[in-house]
Amino acid sequence: MEPSIYQYNQPFTLECGVSLPKLKIAYHTYGSYEPGKPVAWVCHALTANSDVADWWKGLVGEGSLINPNDYFIICANIIGSCYGSTGPLSVEDLGTEISLNNFPTLTIRDMVEAHILLRKHLGIDKIDLLMGGSMGGYQALEWAVYEPTVIQKMFLIATSPSESAWGVAVHTAQRLAIEADPTWKDATPNAGANGLKAARAIGMLTYRNYGIFQEKQTDEDPEKIDNFKASSYMIYQGEKLVKRFYAYSYWLLTKSMDSHHLARKRGGDLMTTLATIKIPTFIIGINSDILCPLDEQRFMEHHMPNAKLIAIDSMYGHDGFIIETKQISTLLKSWLISQKTKM
Repeated sequence: MEPSIYQYNQPFTLECGVSLPKLKIAYHTYGSYEPGKPVAWVCHALTANSDVADWWKGLVGEGSLINPNDYFIICANIIGSCYGSTGPLSVEDLGTEISLNNFPTLTIRDMVEAHILLRKHLGIDKIDLLMGGSMGGYQALEWAVYEPTVIQKMFLIATSPSESAWGVAVHTAQRLAIEADPTWKDATPNAGANGLKAARAIGMLTYRNYGIFQEKQTDEDPEKIDNFKASSYMIYQGEKLVKRFYAYSYWLLTKSMDSHHLARKRGGDLMTTLATIKIPTFIIGINSDILCPLDEQRFMEHHMPNAKLIAIDSMYGHDGFIIETKQISTLLKSWLISQKTKM
């Protein structure tokens, strides 16, 4: 299903101070928007798109917990991405002066302000359930600070209120891989493609973990001296991403994650800022997640007055947030029912 496009034909000023002359926001909706029907808005992660019913099957979409019969569902492609919203590849709209390798610095707050523009355009006054995993959770948390009276409930998984030094280090290694590609900064959409393959491979080491690689990628033949199963898997993952994503967007979006900090320009204290988020919030952490480990979700639960955390067992690490949909659906359904009884 192709996304709808909202064209915002006014300047859009980014947090860095640069103004984009106009803005495109690609988005998907599922179900009909009717008075009294709850709205579920999903914020997506780094390389996903706005077709949430495709990439979060089992949790969102027909026959799932968050389905178009019960909810009007929205997911917008983040600005800076390459799935229809304004980003580095928007050469026709922006010209070469602020596209490709000249695209200005983005932050999570810029993405949220674009979401808010779309919300207003669609005539939505309240979001019954705001959802986000990983980088999508970064957006949801920022949105909860921006519009606390609009968001009624929030679901977060495998996410954090600020980017960790570990996360920044991982992203820096990924960008170094992209920058080492001799085609990086060429004025073409495919610049840095081989570097992007390497960046994806680095990312896979943090999206999964030691245990799942040992279980799924260990070679049975002890006589091998080359062409290992784990090597083939990493190469495959890099090649698969390059077929659907671009280095300019990847480089830019990892930068936006690095600056994620809820307390930035809000006094600097995360505990104080989290305490202002009084929205009922359900948080799931994954016991094997080494990218956004459980300690980060525990910190949020401790400092958000209406938050509840449950940790799930999964061998898949950070990627458990898109794989373990059966567990997630069961737990989220129970929490949503508990919220109804409080009304």
